Amino acid sequence: MSSDTDRISSLTTIGTVSYILHLIVAVAGVLPGAQMGVGLLIVAAVLDFVKRDDAAGTWQESHFKWRLRSVLIAGVLYLLTWPLWLLLLVPGWLAWTAISIWFLYRMIKGMVRMNAGRPVES
Repeated sequence: MSSDTDRISSLTTIGTVSYILHLIVAVAGVLPGAQMGVGLLIVAAVLDFVKRDDAAGTWQESHFKWRLRSVLIAGVLYLLTWPLWLLLLVPGWLAWTAISIWFLYRMIKGMVRMNAGRPVES
C-alpha cells in the first residue's frame, strides 16, 4: 500500500513540475516579448514522455496524456499559423495569443484536477 502511495506522490511531484513549466510557457506565449517557451516546453514534454509509463493504470495517467496531447495540438496550431506572422503581423499575434490562452486554460484545468486527486477527461 505504501508503494502505491509513494508512486502517486512521485507522479504528483513530476506532474506539478511539468504543469508549472507548461504554465510558464503558456503565460510567456501571451505576453509580448516573453517568448522563453520553446526550451521549457521541450523539457516538460520530454519529462512527460519519459515518465508516462510510470503512471500507467493510475488516475495520473490521464494527466500525462493531457499534457502531451496539449503540447502536440498547440505545436501543430502554432506551425499552421506561423505564415500569418510572416504575411500579416496582427493576425499572427492574435492567432498565437488565442492558442496560448487555450493552452493556458488546459494547463490550469489539469493542475487543478491533479491537485484535487482527479483525472482529466480528454
